[in-house]
Amino acid sequence: QVLDTKDLQVFKVTVNGQDAKFAFGEKHSFKGTPLEITLPFELRRGQEAIIEISFESSPKSSALQWFTPEQTSGKKHPYLFSQCQVVLT
Repeated sequence: QVLDTKDLQVFKVTVNGQDAKFAFGEKHSFKGTPLEITLPFELRRGQEAIIEISFESSPKSSALQWFTPEQTSGKKHPYLFSQCQVVLT
């Protein structure tokens, strides 16, 4: 699996609770850096996979926005979202 990143530090990736291997691909000047995740098991057709990524953003991480707990409906946890769009070249 390959995900887009930009200026993130990734500490850990799990898939369905199992540790997964991950590596960054070659950095591109404006597209960012691909995060390549190797699943710890073979995925069967129709099987659900929940990927959890422990990461840290930086001031250079574009299009990331945080809501404080007070800004969310439950008012208990912060919320991170991205408005990035797929870039087809």
